[in-house]
Amino acid sequence: MAVLDVNYYSNSLMRQVTYKAIIPTEGMKSNGNKSFKTLYLLHGVMGDYTNWITRTRVGQLAAQHGVAVIMPSGDNSFYVDQENSTNNYGDFIGRELVEETRKLFPLSTKREDTFIAGLSMGGYGAIRNGLKYQETFGSIAGLSSAIIMDQVVASTDENEWIFKKRSYYKTIFGDLSKLKGSDKDLEALIKNIKEKNQIMPRIYLACGTEDYLIENNRNYRDFLIKENVEHTYVESSGIHDWKFWDEYIEKVLIWLLNN
Repeated sequence: MAVLDVNYYSNSLMRQVTYKAIIPTEGMKSNGNKSFKTLYLLHGVMGDYTNWITRTRVGQLAAQHGVAVIMPSGDNSFYVDQENSTNNYGDFIGRELVEETRKLFPLSTKREDTFIAGLSMGGYGAIRNGLKYQETFGSIAGLSSAIIMDQVVASTDENEWIFKKRSYYKTIFGDLSKLKGSDKDLEALIKNIKEKNQIMPRIYLACGTEDYLIENNRNYRDFLIKENVEHTYVESSGIHDWKFWDEYIEKVLIWLLNN
């Protein structure tokens, strides 16, 4: 297994960016034409591209399962394109990063071999971009996902924490009165795929029962049931922390690779 930090100029973001790549090496030695199933793995708010590999066993698990893992930095962007800005994180994650990593590494170009997952803000980003770019990603996994559109729309600037302020959300999502029904609305994206009769990605959701986002995740599960969208939903004892995410990244990889 090779663990690499890759720095390149991103046209989507108009600046140099760095991502971490875990690339299996055993298969490459035995078969020079081998292409790997790939997981694009997203961090949460206040994190960066190093979080997953320093806080979980994802490196060990990737080697064990023979899967490539690509971990970019998303800053605090929710992995969406921001209006009137060079912060086009949706395009970066959903299109450019996939194209660039496939040029550099022996990654499978098959939809069914290309996965996206994340935690908290990254869980939202994985679901959003997995659905928006459903022709690229065959499977989506969200852990403790920040499915918070109702709170975003109703937010004010009275909250002391910057990441709950309306001004912050306006920077990220633009006009909040237009958020519902847009391509940043996880329910609208599901409905759009169904209306266009496109192929729905497989969806896996997990959240701790003591996590402050548990009701948000349950509500999205209920929405998927109402829309007759096949999915896997799991909850177990746990809070919003790395203990839970380390446990569930293993479960996610098993689910991704054995279905």
